[in-house]
Amino acid sequence: MAENKKIRIQYYRSAIATPVKHKLVVKGLGFTRLNQIVEREDTPSVRGMVKAIPHLVRIVEN
Repeated sequence: MAENKKIRIQYYRSAIATPVKHKLVVKGLGFTRLNQIVEREDTPSVRGMVKAIPHLVRIVEN
């Protein structure tokens, strides 16, 4: 069985002064605190969420 590709994302800037939609994207990715790194499936939907808030998150190399 083939393994699914993973993407590691870091939440590095606060979403305090951002629109509500951006805050919902941050929550949808599973972030609960700053500088947290989460690992998610590398799917087009996750890539789209990251693309919506590039000023708040960064992709971390494995």
